[in-house]
Order: sequence, then structure tokens, then C-alpha cells
Amino acid sequence: KCEEEGGSVLKHGKRQPTVFLQRLVRVFFGCLASVACGMLYAVYLSTYHDRKFWFSTRQELEREITFQGGSGVYYYYYKRLIAAPSFERGFYELVVDNRTVSGQTINAVERLSLYPELITSFIYRVTGSQDFVEPIYFYIGAVLGLQAVYVTALFVCSWVMSGTWVAGMLAVAWYVINRADTTKVDHAIPLRDNWALPYFSWQVTALTGFLRNKIGSSTEMFCYLTMSATTFTFLLVWEHSHYVLFIQGFCLFLLDSFDLVPPRKMADIHKVYLSSLFLAYMFQFQNTALLSSPLLSLLIGSVLASENCFQLGVSHMGSDFILKFLEVKFGLNTTTDFVPNFLLCQESFQTPGQDLFLRLTQASVLPFYFLVLAVCLLSALQAIYRRLSGQPLCKTYSLENGGIGEKPEVVYHVFHTMLFGGLALLFDGMKYLWTPYVCMFTAFGVCSPDLWMTVFKWLKLKSIHPVVLSLILSTAVPTIICFSLWREFSPRVLAELSELQEFYDGDTVELMSWIKSQAPVAAVFAGSPQLLGAVKLCSGSAVTSLPLYSDINLLKRTEDTYQVYAMRSAEDIYKLLTAQKTNYVIIEESICSELTINKGCRIKDLLDISNGHIVYDKGEIYSFSKYGRFCHEIKMNYSPYTNYFTRVFWNRSYHVYKVNSVISFQY
Repeated sequence: KCEEEGGSVLKHGKRQPTVFLQRLVRVFFGCLASVACGMLYAVYLSTYHDRKFWFSTRQELEREITFQGGSGVYYYYYKRLIAAPSFERGFYELVVDNRTVSGQTINAVERLSLYPELITSFIYRVTGSQDFVEPIYFYIGAVLGLQAVYVTALFVCSWVMSGTWVAGMLAVAWYVINRADTTKVDHAIPLRDNWALPYFSWQVTALTGFLRNKIGSSTEMFCYLTMSATTFTFLLVWEHSHYVLFIQGFCLFLLDSFDLVPPRKMADIHKVYLSSLFLAYMFQFQNTALLSSPLLSLLIGSVLASENCFQLGVSHMGSDFILKFLEVKFGLNTTTDFVPNFLLCQESFQTPGQDLFLRLTQASVLPFYFLVLAVCLLSALQAIYRRLSGQPLCKTYSLENGGIGEKPEVVYHVFHTMLFGGLALLFDGMKYLWTPYVCMFTAFGVCSPDLWMTVFKWLKLKSIHPVVLSLILSTAVPTIICFSLWREFSPRVLAELSELQEFYDGDTVELMSWIKSQAPVAAVFAGSPQLLGAVKLCSGSAVTSLPLYSDINLLKRTEDTYQVYAMRSAEDIYKLLTAQKTNYVIIEESICSELTINKGCRIKDLLDISNGHIVYDKGEIYSFSKYGRFCHEIKMNYSPYTNYFTRVFWNRSYHVYKVNSVISFQY
């Protein structure tokens, strides 16, 4: 059966134009549906964003504060490029930037991966968009447009694998319903992964098409060129992209090891990786992180367990720190150092809660995912066993064969979802990579006649013709799923668009207004990284650190700034702040008086541990020092605190103190 080429095509040559026309119509309506899904999703996001933040009715300062989680610092650079006399001048000022981090001159384009802002601001200038759209709407529109591209890619990928664009529509439906676990664009628009993941999704789609056995030369070339362009762009716009590509490269390595992909195709894929890494290295000003990337180590054939292969999520950190971080994460060691404990307490590095899997189960995607994964994995293992036993695989696949695991693109996605899923079980941040492809992979499976036929082959079904039943189930099951999803979740989605949410951070608006109107232009501010991102965006003032957790030097500066929440003397804090050339320090009430269930991850607890202020007594843990907690003591307004600091602004959430340039001793 594997060698039958279907001679009926010769016997019925007259039917070829009809078959071609039918395929053309299917492709046309499939493309139309994919583009429509992407555009509708972008409109939905735009409407939801406006309703959530009352965006269109806010003033400029209030709009900027909605960029939460410190992500606003990226928009600051975009705004700075727009305000520059020319694009060239703005680019130069970012490459030699001495107006951001106090006492340092940094290459902001390399350090913060600012190519999205460079490209967006350039397009904004050359298209003359400043005449009819505000810069902030152009920026947000670019990000939301990429989310439409993201959804379209998931649609096409599921369509290509299953052969029906119904799978694409189901993939998009699951993606939108599980939006809280598939994207962070709702609350932090400028984040790098919001710019990068749409390119990665198209890269995966192009790779899926490239791996297929039955593919024409022109289609293969199109997939190859698309894969090349998206791989390079993905590397360019996100500092962590080469780690993601390493995981993908490892999946392809497994396919190559089992001889499931022709050597020619693997060589072409390696060329894509190497050329993209080289170009990204040049465009990112000879970024050494790419030279030490695990992807390059994999490509040049080095040992996978070498130190380079353990560089998870932090580009500029040393290998010693990486190993210490992973040892603490996996419970192999403990440390009192602030920086690794601080990173482990970040939400993206923590283990996901059970609510993630509960939400995916309620949306029905997780049960079907395990079903599809089990069938594809078992079929793939059968194919691998036959391959290792020296038995040839079918070159010409047909539905009657019932071996979905013999398709290299399917085996790739099995490895892809399993590896990403394993990482998602360890790091909550990985769910934004894993969950979208769970939606896509599951939609492909339930809509694929090949998967149902594989099951019927195992069951040796004879009472009903298995091919007919496979075609019926591959249509009926997704139809039932779509109908149930529509009944259960469409009211909730529509309610999100009609419901006005009240988001207004009056205290932060008041703080930023004071900084813009009262603080000197050359002032340097210290505070938490998230708040400093907002300070940088809204005022342009220099700051002591940035919300960038991939730079060990900035993390050390953040640790010094956070000492205002420790039990340290006024003199110690003064020395730390003046060493960073700080003029004003902002103390946040939410950090100083933080009350959470997980006390071990409070900033003040992490500081007490690293400073050796923890005392263990009869199984209880206490914090003890001969000095009181600085953020509390300074509010008492007595010596020696008034000798070093002068309060200049306060409200319910923030207290701003001027770091005195001349110390006046009062008793």
C-alpha cells in the first residue's frame, strides 16, 4: 500500500481541473477565514483594552501608567525616538545612552532589545502617521496587529497539519478562551515576548510545512524563506529567543537521530539557524550572549550537558550564577543571596498553580490534548521502532495506512509540546509558549481523519468502514466542541467587551505629576524596578536601575536600592544611595507593609535573609537587628534619619525623600 501512487489520476485526467478548482476554493476560503479570525481578534483586544483602562478618555500621563509591570520603559524609548530631531540622531542617542541608568553609559538597543521600537518609530516617521494618529495608538496598534498575525499563524499551522481549516477556527477559539494563559498582552503591551512570539508562531508554521513529505519544490522554497526571515526576526527582537530555538533545535535533533527527516532538510534548517544567529549577532552589536547560546552549542555538536546548555532565561549572567540559580530552583542547594532568591520569587520562575490546569480543563482543551498527544506519541513510537528495526516507512502516505506518527511534522510537534509542557510544569512563564501550541495541536488532532484512522487501525474496526467513520468523526467532534464552547464562553467574552472596568491609580498619577513638575530635570531616582520603569516613561528622569532581570549588574543595583526596606542604619542606606548618585528615593507602602501568605518571597524577608537578620527560635523564624526597618523608621522624622534625608512628597502609597547633598546633624 505504501508504494501505490494512485493510478486513478491517469484514468480520470479529465477530473484534474475540477479537483484543482476545488482545492483552490478551499484554500481561498481557508485563507479568508484565517485572516478574518486574526482581524477579529485584534479588534476584540483593542476594544477590551479600551474598556479595561478607559484608555480613550484618559490623559497622556494616565495612559502611560497603564503599561504595567515596568514594561513602560520600552515605550519610553519609542517616545524618545519620536521626539528626536531625526531618526539617525535618536538611534545614536540610544546606542550611547547616558540618560537612563545613573552613572552608566549603556547601549540601550542591545541591552533592552529595542529593535521593535526602532522599526515602529521609523515606520511612524516615514509614513507621515503623526498627521492623523497619536504615537501611543500607533504603538499599541502595532502590537495588537502582531497578535492578529499570531492567531493567524496558529490557524494556518493547525490547518496545514489537519487538512481542514475547521481545525484553525477551533484553535483560535481555544486560544481566545484561554487568553489569560496564552498571552500577557492584556496588561503589559510593550513586553518583548508580545513582539517576538508572533514571529515564532510563523516560524513554527513554516517549519511544519517544510518538514512535510508531500510538498512541492515551490512550496518548500516558500516555507524555507519564511522560516529564514522569521527566525532572524525572532532572534532580533527578544533576548531570550535563542533559548526557545534551542528547545526547537533539540526536537529536530531527535527527529534526525531517528532518521525521520531527510538529511538535506536538516542541513537546510541548520543553515537557517546559523545564518540567523550570525546576522542577529551583527545587528545586536556583537552580542556575546549569542556566541555562548545553547543553540549554537547544539549546532556545532558540543556536549548538550555543558555549561552553555544551562543558560535559562538570563542572557548576560555568568555560568556560575546560572548553576547556582538552577540548584536552588530544583532543591539541590540553598542560598542566602538576594538576587537568586529574588528571581525565584518572580511569578514567571515559580511553579504554576493547579488553577492553570483547572482552567484548561474547564475549556475542554486539556482532556482532548492528552488524548491527541497519547495517540500521536504511540504512533510515533511505532514508527521509530520500525525505523530502528530497519523497516522502511511509507513514502506516500494515505488515509488507509492509519499511521499518523509517520508524519515528521506530527512527530516534531509531539516533541515540541512535550518539552515545552515539561518546562511549563517548572516555570509558570513558560505557559505562554506552551498553551498556544496546546490549542493548535489539540485542534489539529480532533479534526484530523488520520488520527481517528490510526485509532481504528489499532482497534481493528470492521463493522463500519474505518475511513468513512474517520471522516465523519473528524467533522462531528470539532463541530460539537465548537458549539459547546460557543454556548458556554461566548456570553463571557461579550460581557468583557460591554463591561466598563474601573482602573485608576490616582496615587501613581499624583506621584508622576509631582516628579514632572517639581523635580529637577537632571534628578536621579531610586525605587523598585517596576516603579522606576514608570518614572522613566512618564518623566524621562535618570534612574538607578531598570526592570530588566537578565542583567546581573542591574540586579545588584536593584538589591542595593531595595535596602531601604531592610533593617539597616540611616548611614548605610545613605552610602548605598549616594554611590548610585541618587537624588531622590521613593519608598512604596505596598512593599514596606507587604502582607502575603508566602512570606518567604516578600522583599523585606529576602533582604533579612541575605543580610543575616534572620533568627530561628524553637521552630519559629524572626527578623532581628539592632536597627529598625528603614522604611518604617524614616517616617518617624527624627535623627539620624533627618540628617541624611528630607521628605518632599507623600501620599497613601508613596513617600519621596531627597537625599541630602550636605549632611546636617540634628539632635
